[in-house]
Amino acid sequence: MAIAMEIEGFLKECERSGDAAYAALKSLLEKLENPGTRSDARVFFARLQQRFDSEDAGEQCFRTYHFRIHDVLLHDFQGNQKRKKLTMVEIPSIFVPEDWSFTFYEGINRHPDSMFKDKTVTELGCGNGWISIALAQRWSPLKVYGLDINPRAVKISWINLFLNALDDNGVPLYDAEGKTLLDRVEFHESDLLGYCRQNKLQLERIIGCIPQILNPNPEAMSKMITENASEEFLFSLSNYCALQGVYYVSTTIRHLSRHFFGNSVSIQSYLWQWKKIPVKQQMVLGVLEDQFGLGLIARAVEEGIEVIKPNGIMIFNIGGRPGQVVCKRLFERRGFSITKLWQTKIMQAADTDISALVEIEKNSHHRFEFFMGLVGDQPICARTAFAYAKSGGRISHALSVYSCNLRQPNQVKIIFDFIKNGFQELSSSLDLSFDNDSVADEKIPFLAYLASVLKENTFLPYQPPAGSTDFRNLIAGFMKVYHRIPITADNVTVFPSRSVAIENALRVFSPQLAIVDEHLTRNLPKQWLTSLKIEGTGDDQKAITVIEAPRQSDLMIELIKKLKPQVVITGMAQFEAITSSAFENLLNTTRDTGTRLFLDISDYFELSSLPGTNGVLKYLAGKCLPSHAAILCGLVKNQVYSDLEVAFTISEDSTVYKTLSKTVELMEGHTALFSQYYYGCIFHELLAFQLPDRHPLAERESDNSNSVKLIGFASSAISALNTAELSVNDEKNSQLIHMDVDQNFLPLPSVVKAFIFESFSRQNMVDSETNVRPAIEQLVQSIYGFQCDCSSECIFANSHLSLFNKLVLCCIEEQGTFLFPSGTNGSYVSAAKFMSADVVIVPTKLEVGFKLVPDTLSSLLGTLRKPWLYLCGPTVNPTGLLYSNNEIKEILSVCAKYGVKVVIDTSFSGLDFCADGWSRWDLQACLSSLTCINSSFCVSLLGGLSFELLTGGLEFGYLVLNDPTLVDAFSALPSLSRPHRTIVYAIKKLLGLRQQKSQSFFQVMDEQKDILKRQSDCLMQTLRNCGWDVISCHSGVSMVAKPTAYLGKMLKLDCFNAKLDDTNFREAMLKATGLCINSGSWTGIPNYCRLTFALDSADFARALECIALFKKLVLEK
Repeated sequence: MAIAMEIEGFLKECERSGDAAYAALKSLLEKLENPGTRSDARVFFARLQQRFDSEDAGEQCFRTYHFRIHDVLLHDFQGNQKRKKLTMVEIPSIFVPEDWSFTFYEGINRHPDSMFKDKTVTELGCGNGWISIALAQRWSPLKVYGLDINPRAVKISWINLFLNALDDNGVPLYDAEGKTLLDRVEFHESDLLGYCRQNKLQLERIIGCIPQILNPNPEAMSKMITENASEEFLFSLSNYCALQGVYYVSTTIRHLSRHFFGNSVSIQSYLWQWKKIPVKQQMVLGVLEDQFGLGLIARAVEEGIEVIKPNGIMIFNIGGRPGQVVCKRLFERRGFSITKLWQTKIMQAADTDISALVEIEKNSHHRFEFFMGLVGDQPICARTAFAYAKSGGRISHALSVYSCNLRQPNQVKIIFDFIKNGFQELSSSLDLSFDNDSVADEKIPFLAYLASVLKENTFLPYQPPAGSTDFRNLIAGFMKVYHRIPITADNVTVFPSRSVAIENALRVFSPQLAIVDEHLTRNLPKQWLTSLKIEGTGDDQKAITVIEAPRQSDLMIELIKKLKPQVVITGMAQFEAITSSAFENLLNTTRDTGTRLFLDISDYFELSSLPGTNGVLKYLAGKCLPSHAAILCGLVKNQVYSDLEVAFTISEDSTVYKTLSKTVELMEGHTALFSQYYYGCIFHELLAFQLPDRHPLAERESDNSNSVKLIGFASSAISALNTAELSVNDEKNSQLIHMDVDQNFLPLPSVVKAFIFESFSRQNMVDSETNVRPAIEQLVQSIYGFQCDCSSECIFANSHLSLFNKLVLCCIEEQGTFLFPSGTNGSYVSAAKFMSADVVIVPTKLEVGFKLVPDTLSSLLGTLRKPWLYLCGPTVNPTGLLYSNNEIKEILSVCAKYGVKVVIDTSFSGLDFCADGWSRWDLQACLSSLTCINSSFCVSLLGGLSFELLTGGLEFGYLVLNDPTLVDAFSALPSLSRPHRTIVYAIKKLLGLRQQKSQSFFQVMDEQKDILKRQSDCLMQTLRNCGWDVISCHSGVSMVAKPTAYLGKMLKLDCFNAKLDDTNFREAMLKATGLCINSGSWTGIPNYCRLTFALDSADFARALECIALFKKLVLEK
């Protein structure tokens, strides 16, 4: 009688409302949780279920009392307790078992017992907990965590756990291991995997039957879901269409159209343009996932990557409305291999409005998948399904259960760990789906490495221009492990491309006659290939004659014997590359004729764990490479980026490899860092599993034979290299501080990191995403007032230095003279001298900050024929001063009078941190106002974006030519090392932010300008306090200063003992303190040194300490 009265009171309370019923059930849960009242509470539930023991009575209870207790039948399944059913409580505000969850359980049930046995499992969106409980009872996992964002669902799940862990009399039910369901199952309130992430749980299985919700604001939704939320709202979580609408579809299309087209137009135009975006691109960008209700599942998958163990498996239930391709790509583009466990059809709910899906089909190429009834096999689109349903037909859709596991778990985890730390927007563009496993094996490890580099480094550290130390070590390691060749990193020189390596080799030797393999001449200067002069008169002969020759070694050898060239650059025919005999014949012939040999092995060099036989490398495993020979190899054989190139040379002659290394810095600046990262990652993967030094290397034979006297380095090249003051590269001393390089070592902005990673992670870029010309034209117009028209030519390269060097070649070709103001970037002057250009230095004066003045220029131009002028501006490198608009106007007026071809280098501009009173440039107005113009006069604009866009290691140079004759001359030059499309993509994205006047982007630029201002002020004050005369700078990353107090003073150290002057001051500073600076020979201003200050804060502080230390060693000792 007491229980009966208690039941009546309970039902009366429940009858008031759904909220009251939930409160009453929660009170019973408290009794179940208390061991002292647990049995009585379980008996109460048993009697309550008996009160409504039929299906009709249960439905009546649900309508009247806002809950029901019923049995979920598990058919012929028998768990450890031999039970065929689960007893479950349901309330209106939670997801109740129906076709979706039953299909999901059937898919799970297809797995063998070992799938969940003794595993740690999480179920997402557990609802009333029946699947978690059934799974624990069926497979005896170590632990099951049932998670749901609905707090009421979690409470009801706990009730259901107790109902099935105890029998009707409240007695615990034990399994064969002596455990109850209470030992194996827990339920927690959690937004997806938030509970597991917060508690750092590592899971072996993640399962989920997650609602497919179209939700434009997930964060706002999570804040709205509370235990006191209305029943209607909580129940709507189970209905994927509850929040969908055409507005969300339209705004998402608008966002993606901006991503592709970047212009503000009407929504009708957006929808029209949206149709042009490839379907695969829509899927990659995550649009279909969000619009079709898969966004929540996608987020669960990404959170799962963080907490699942490397061999873990995820299982999800997905409705097939978006189409099987979309459903599969949700997993594949996140690095998963998937298996479809089970699929069935379910009827579309009659109250579900699919008009939003019709709207998506109208404005895209995508088609949804519905079926007519449950027996139809041919899919119909949403538009047809909508019309059919409106006419009274019943439509269905597929329901599938997918099992997935990470194909490269450790690497994918690294990638998503990077993404979650401030780069969530990258998730929509990430695509780790690959049709070819070999592509995945290359790209995924690289993206993981790139993610690690970008995450762990606030800036990209200095690397030697001729290849980073790590990369050259990897090349040497590969040669040692796979080909038994005991070279070191010193023997390896890295170039941007094979063509650059060939051109640099020919320039450094400047042979009067060279024979080059006909397959390798395509990128050489045309004048080299058209000259017929074979015999010269001495080393001062500037012309290089290149004879093309067939690759076959016997024909090449015959030409070498007859013509006796000073340099030969050739590859080998395929049939000759297998053995070393052809290579030996070439070595012997070139030795006898005193010819330097560069042998190209690019075509037969395999980046593989099972490389094929290579006769050249087989020879080098047993014999040292003779001093007259070097190996050349272009790396282009990768599985992902067919046009991403890096090249390297191998020489065992120290004078050769040291000189070649210098040419890289002088001619190219340095080799693209990210290209080295990519190939370095491939080398690393091939070496990572190898045991070091397992087989001792054989003793190699030395080359003791004497050759005829070889051609030496060209005198002009050696003179330029010796006086160039290139960056200090002492790899044994990692503590060097570089104030001698034109690089920005300030913190790399997050937006730049994001675009770098996105550019490499994207697949199937469309042309519009890498067409950067309109953005460059808009940039030079808006900043410098430089007008581009239909006759203008925009040329892009890996660096602005390589573009400048091509302009020097144009000057040489027309027999012109290149003028440089003293106080110009010394690297440019040295590069021009290296190429044997006729160079004239224009004097400048301290009184005007060593800027060029019109009167001095005018007096000099009257004596020169075909003059060219290099002018760095608006920011002058290295002084950091600014040319005003009036100053540049006066200089151009003089140049126009004398027909000067002016090259304005803006590469170091854009970081003007102290420009009060400075008038910005308007080059178009300046040029339009000129009255006396010689027909030869023209202005070309050279630029680089590494400073302007704060790109760190992301190098990009551009050149805008407006003179038709110069355009023609430039096109006749050897081809440039073009920036890879990934780099162009990132650059365009950054330029887009600038064009859009992104507040966050300009804020980052202002922050970096503030850093430069503080560090320039601090450096200037420190120098003055230590006896230097400093010229105040206003822009850029460097300043010049004269060590007045030190000149003529003695410095006595173990490694240095001399009186200080302009010729040894750089060396003295380096040896005394480890600080690298440039001296007056680099700046072109006697006794004035160049110091860059765009350093990381720690390095900058150390640099100031070095300056103070030098003062103590010289002035206070």
